[in-house]
Amino acid sequence: MKKVFMVMAIALSFISINADEMFSKVASGEPTLIQEGAKKQWCPVCGMSLKLFYKTSHAVNEKQFCSMRCLLVDMEEHNVSLDAVQVVDSQTEKLIPAKSAFYVVGSEIEGTMSEVSKLAFGDKKDAEAFIEEYDGEIMTFEAALEQAKRSLANDMAMVQAKKTKQVYPMGEKIFTKMCQHDINLTQYHAINELKAALKDKQLCKTLNPMQHQAVSLYLWEVKRVEGLKGGIEIVHVEEGEKCPVCGMFIYKYPKWAAQIFYRNEHFSFDGVKDMMKFYFSPRKWGKYEDLKLEGISKILVTDYYSQKAIDGRKAYYVIGSDVLGPMGHELIPFAQERDAQTFMNDHHGKSIVTFDTITVEEVYALDQ
Repeated sequence: MKKVFMVMAIALSFISINADEMFSKVASGEPTLIQEGAKKQWCPVCGMSLKLFYKTSHAVNEKQFCSMRCLLVDMEEHNVSLDAVQVVDSQTEKLIPAKSAFYVVGSEIEGTMSEVSKLAFGDKKDAEAFIEEYDGEIMTFEAALEQAKRSLANDMAMVQAKKTKQVYPMGEKIFTKMCQHDINLTQYHAINELKAALKDKQLCKTLNPMQHQAVSLYLWEVKRVEGLKGGIEIVHVEEGEKCPVCGMFIYKYPKWAAQIFYRNEHFSFDGVKDMMKFYFSPRKWGKYEDLKLEGISKILVTDYYSQKAIDGRKAYYVIGSDVLGPMGHELIPFAQERDAQTFMNDHHGKSIVTFDTITVEEVYALDQ
């Protein structure tokens, strides 16, 4: 029974505290939230309430996550300096540098988005006192992060299984009965933005927190993905296609897919950076001596926000941001210049370039 309640807490933003557990992850007062606007109260990765899971929350780059697990998921795409990561001190409830914190790992307290709990303290004595009551061991931030990396795949599978079985069906029913059916999901950049819109724009009837989380997860992780697959044009890649530059399977990275079409064939890439390397010098990557620039019939890239397939020659690209693709730093494509400007401001980009101004030097500098 305890495991059932634990998974429901993970999936639906509700907290389960056994009678013999006096420790709560909920903020005892007004929590310190670093995000801006109406979205600030929810995790941008999973949508969970930051107030309910405040004592496991981490913050970096103007974003705040409910857990170390969600921080790790974000780190897979964004360039994060570990020196800049902050964590909530479970004793004082203040944000402190994660690198100076004493993490208690594997206590009796249930984990947030993970089977293994990780709670931070600014004072070692507080961590030791916590261990006396709830067990666990003290680790540095780096050691706790490495353990979280090792369990990430299992943690994600555990949460996904519960969402697929219970949360998505619940969310679909709520959406059908209580929400507008013409919600444009491509305009939101993260699930916490969607949650804020559902509430503030009254896109659904009044929802309790459980309903709000369930319908948000359904819309973001099911409905939005279905729309990208069937409702709009995307960069279509077959499962066996490999990038001629790096050799990676493209289908694993649909949000980064790009293609160059010649008269009788096409090539797919796991990002604009590798596409441009091929564009400037096909023969460097195989027996492609006959491929000429004038023989190109079409170039497609994936708009970062909408995930639509757009004309690569008409796109705007942000260089030098903190967002990482499968091969590291990337040229991030957008159909609209205003979207590129918004992204550059949000993610510390260095410049916006158009296709015909991209240089070989800029492309290879991204590998540095």
